[in-house]
Amino acid sequence: MNQTTSEKILADSALSDALDQVLARQLVLQGEINAIRPAEDDRKQGYSDAIAKFSEIRGGGLFFPYLATGAGNGPFVELADGSVKYDLTCGIGVHIMGHGHPTVLKASLRAGLEDVTMQGNLQQSLPSMELCKKLVSMADTDHLPHCFLSSSGVMAGENALKMAMQKNAPASRVLAFERCFAGRSLAFSQINDKPAFRDGLPEILNVDYVPFYDVNDPEGSTTKAASVLKEHLTRHPKQYAAMLFELIQGEGGFHMGCENFHRTLMEICKEHGVAVLVDEVQTFCRTHHAFAFQEFNLTDLVDIVWVGKAAQVCATLFSEEFVPRPGLIAQTYTSSSATIASSIAILDELTNGKYFGTNGKTAQLHNQFVAGFQAISNRHPELLTGPFGIGAMTGCTVHGGDQAKTVALIHHLYENGVIAFLAGANPTRLRFLVPIGALEPEHINEILEILEASLLETA
Repeated sequence: MNQTTSEKILADSALSDALDQVLARQLVLQGEINAIRPAEDDRKQGYSDAIAKFSEIRGGGLFFPYLATGAGNGPFVELADGSVKYDLTCGIGVHIMGHGHPTVLKASLRAGLEDVTMQGNLQQSLPSMELCKKLVSMADTDHLPHCFLSSSGVMAGENALKMAMQKNAPASRVLAFERCFAGRSLAFSQINDKPAFRDGLPEILNVDYVPFYDVNDPEGSTTKAASVLKEHLTRHPKQYAAMLFELIQGEGGFHMGCENFHRTLMEICKEHGVAVLVDEVQTFCRTHHAFAFQEFNLTDLVDIVWVGKAAQVCATLFSEEFVPRPGLIAQTYTSSSATIASSIAILDELTNGKYFGTNGKTAQLHNQFVAGFQAISNRHPELLTGPFGIGAMTGCTVHGGDQAKTVALIHHLYENGVIAFLAGANPTRLRFLVPIGALEPEHINEILEILEASLLETA
């Protein structure tokens, strides 16, 4: 069998050697980005002007005065004013391996040797198939054998919702948790338990809410949620197509669920023919397992799950029962060849690099944050409580959960070289989505020192 041109390109030693030289040189140069540094004086005015212009073009201001150069190294990101900061938001969780990770860079560069195209509905590639197979394999269940790639997490969720509604038609109502966040499409804006996010939008979807798990009252909150769910199902019999499960609420404030809570509600859904949809856009590859539904031993109850962020390319995994009829879902493009290659490299690294498990790197980093938060709380109980979250989702409550004070702290941290973000309301919490592929213990020690100093400065 003759080699394809692509196989010849990838096997060509001259190209491979040149690629290795490019990568080696890039790693040397980006290695100069290795510590926090302030903005350069002669760049400040031009940077400020650029921020103002960009805000004007976008039609709204930026949360941070953040314009990156495109260069970074591990947990550090370089901004166009010459400053360098710890990046603990990572594009709201996208850059799980950190900036300039060698494995990801190499995969992206290799993909650039081929036809640099956007893969999509009519133009799939062999790596797209490989990525789908890898995601199905990571789910580690015969129950979710199908995978459809998407360009965004909310689109992957929309596909899940459409499949559930088609399967369960004419049922059209949806169930979700209080404090949930699902995305910003027209349909998902209706599902979010944040009225401000759908201000001025027409009502196109009937959504009813179930209270989430309370770690301080496990049995009581489970009983209450089950009761509310049954009340909805009784009030609107056979009208619910699906219930959306955030197993761990991210945007809602890093609230943890548990196996018994979710299993109880999922089993009620199953009894009433309501599809069990699991949103893992933020939790994918951030717990001790690849999927949070594995973390909570819920594999047997999940009908459809969608992932994003850490995977770079988003996807919907679904059971045989929910295979859509032709025409329901499609995608002009899913992502570029380079991004698909990067996704495969990231998932390989996470799967083979000892990140998962209770003794994996992710758990070790989380435990260090937990110990640090607890130490700060012991010294300053009025300034910090917590911690919250799991794995690469780490947070705490600061300044009593006051939103204005939390936002002020986040901006103060930014000026001190640490980029963090907020989550939830009443209380509002400080949130880290840490780059587990790049963060080391010495980095966490410095971050915790900066956090404590910033708390005292904003008290």
